[in-house]
Amino acid sequence: MKKTFKMENLDCANCAAKMETAIKKIDGVNDCSISFMTQKISIDAEDDKFDEVLTAAQKAVTKVDRGTLIKK
Repeated sequence: MKKTFKMENLDCANCAAKMETAIKKIDGVNDCSISFMTQKISIDAEDDKFDEVLTAAQKAVTKVDRGTLIKK
């Protein structure tokens, strides 16, 4: 399943790249892309693990920049 969400308070492209790399390492994630220009994140993950992946993705995002949120 692939879903796209808006991101809030994403301040730099380098941070977006670090977040993307961290999210791709999460178990159950097939692919992830973050667009700094559009402030959007696309996550492709296994259907049955999507909620867990989204929670882990938010933790990974927060580790890079505390103020950045994935808006559901």
